[in-house]
Amino acid sequence: MEKIVKVNYRGIEEKEFPQGTSLKEISKHFQSYYKYPILIAKVKNDIMELCETVSKKCEVEFYDRSDPIGNGIYGRSLEFILVLAVKRLFGQDQEVVIEHSIDKGFYCVIPNKKITKEDITNLNRMMKQIVKEDLLFTKLSVSRLDAIEFFKKRKQYDKAKVLKYISNTYINLYRIDDYYDYFYGEMGYSTGDIDNFKLTYIDEKGFVVSFPDVYNPDETLDYVHHANMFDKFLEYTNWGESLGIVNAAELNEIVSKGEYNELIRVCEAYYNRQLATIADQIYEKKDSLKLILIAGPSSSGKTTTSKKLSTYLRSKGLHTHPISIDDYFVNRVDTPKNEHGEYDFESIHAVDLELFNRHLIKLLDGEKVLLPEYNFATGKKEFKKHYLQLKENDIIIVEGLHALNEQLTMSIDRKNKYKIYISPLTQLNIDNHNRIHTSDTRRIRRIVRDNKFRGYSASDTLGMWKSIRQGEEKWIFPFQDDSDYIVNSAFIYELGVLKTYVEPLLFAVEESDPNYPEALRLINFLRNFLPIPSEEVPKDSILREFIGGSCFYE
Repeated sequence: MEKIVKVNYRGIEEKEFPQGTSLKEISKHFQSYYKYPILIAKVKNDIMELCETVSKKCEVEFYDRSDPIGNGIYGRSLEFILVLAVKRLFGQDQEVVIEHSIDKGFYCVIPNKKITKEDITNLNRMMKQIVKEDLLFTKLSVSRLDAIEFFKKRKQYDKAKVLKYISNTYINLYRIDDYYDYFYGEMGYSTGDIDNFKLTYIDEKGFVVSFPDVYNPDETLDYVHHANMFDKFLEYTNWGESLGIVNAAELNEIVSKGEYNELIRVCEAYYNRQLATIADQIYEKKDSLKLILIAGPSSSGKTTTSKKLSTYLRSKGLHTHPISIDDYFVNRVDTPKNEHGEYDFESIHAVDLELFNRHLIKLLDGEKVLLPEYNFATGKKEFKKHYLQLKENDIIIVEGLHALNEQLTMSIDRKNKYKIYISPLTQLNIDNHNRIHTSDTRRIRRIVRDNKFRGYSASDTLGMWKSIRQGEEKWIFPFQDDSDYIVNSAFIYELGVLKTYVEPLLFAVEESDPNYPEALRLINFLRNFLPIPSEEVPKDSILREFIGGSCFYE
């Protein structure tokens, strides 16, 4: 007699299936709850690919591309489709390198080939053909040593080298058609579900592959070229290549030889050089510039950057005065609310814009101003004894969520402002086909900092991340093009250092915790990096803002 198992879908509906039924078959019965093809499942709080089967009673949930989990699967599956399309179109020996994230997609290059617009048209057609063929993503567990030999024979040394530093006896490879590749995360079920994307020609060196994101899952938006951001990524990529470090394997090789101290110093010097350039530019315009505005997404290192920049400016005879946007919050009862009826503290209208601008005008006119101090316990501004009056060579520094938004400083002419956008624009990748998301670097930084300085668990921070990202999408990213300078606060070596701090915190997340799947994903991601001791990280480094020991705070 055939054994039956009960599958409970999110406590909404329960169905019976024959034991050994695949999650793909089960998902068909619940597809009506989703607008887009189901890509991945969660069974008893464990992320499982749709090819896997169910053997006993369980609770199940599914994700499509409108959810962050499903969207990550969508993007990774699309990357594999791209790799196969390049092989089919340009030959098995031709490689594609997926460089970095950019505007709802990822930037790619095809080494040793000048790319034409016709190439991109043909590549797009080939990818659509692979989607139409509805090929399965097949997972195979293989010996790590066998996989290393396999990739060496195919001259894919980036993958062979990165697998050298993973301790697992067995690793997972994926196959589409007759092509095998290594990816550190899960894949979708078949290419037919990855049906919405666009390719945009940039120049003869590269192109962008865009796809729907969680904020606009219906369609792929046209690529918007952010020239300054793109150039900063390119600058950092070229710099990494000059050091001979473009992927995790090359970083691990340096660490394995104990030669990371020099790398740390070089990376810190690169970051400091950016601040020196900014200080020079500000000094040249010191007669008109009176307001420096610094903004960037969470855990970009805004606070340390503002403090270090102040030091550079003081060395040039300019004095800076920080003003916190947080001190200008409206009284809590006047805070706007979001669609859920909750206080929206990330809205620009949570700031007393009228008072902030009135104070800026008075300060720039040389008047003495009593600045507010926000009492977060009472939810009200308090005016105590914090007076400020600017002298001839004094400059105000404002850093925070809305610093680049013209609404914040509407009363001040643009020519009197210097705007800085800061973000860790990760140049390093795991290998040619596995990119490192900038948001993952920031997420790991935030977990470490929140635990060390705010007492939050890794689960607490992971639970907040969705709302953090929503605020960034609405209030930070749209204003990046109005910056005068983009600071890249990423460090090639940092994931090795952060790993030693964040891994224990991630392992502390219980298997029953809703954030456990994301904690496990980050643990698996960090397995690609060897640990780096933090002793050699300078006391004035941005990383100290997260791991502690900063000369600016302690």
